[in-house]
Amino acid sequence: MSIGALRLPTGERVPLHTNFEVALRGPYGGEVDVKATVVALLADGLALMIDGDPDQRLRRLLARDESKGAGENAWDRMRSLSQMEKILLAVKADRTERALLLQDTDPRVILSLLRNPRLTVEEVARVAKSPHLTFQIADVIMKTAHWMASLDVRLNLIHNPKTPVAFALRVLPTLPDQEVRAIARAGTSMQLKQAALRKLQK
Repeated sequence: MSIGALRLPTGERVPLHTNFEVALRGPYGGEVDVKATVVALLADGLALMIDGDPDQRLRRLLARDESKGAGENAWDRMRSLSQMEKILLAVKADRTERALLLQDTDPRVILSLLRNPRLTVEEVARVAKSPHLTFQIADVIMKTAHWMASLDVRLNLIHNPKTPVAFALRVLPTLPDQEVRAIARAGTSMQLKQAALRKLQK
């Protein structure tokens, strides 16, 4: 959606370059009609190119329709969303929604959360500790200086066995000696433990 493309699951076979209108509905009832063109035939659907401003379209889809689901519990609402809707919501989610989305096991949802400008350092620390951490998620965290300035974020990364060893080795020199000693005793890999020992010996 953010690049003007959409995968439409369908059993229908439509010729390439066919133009038609698609009605899109967001997680809170926001709706938008868009003009789309078939650019590829997929095994389980169609790849569409969508006209219009992607940012404006996303804002309209994420707009809350107060007449719909006003009394819904956030958890019930979240459970009703598809993975694609969660990915779209994550970029704009409020604190309650983020707390629920942080529990999602889909790395695409977490990567979208990391693009949310309201995400706090404490929430990033939770991501860094997650058993569902991936290379891509760790890479985004490592490249964000504001997050890496937090000792909790760095500790959660280095103690997470899912963190790539190369990343953990880059975190190691930034830690206090007492943390390095703990890693020398019980690091997540032999390579990391040996690096911690060498640092202490120096």
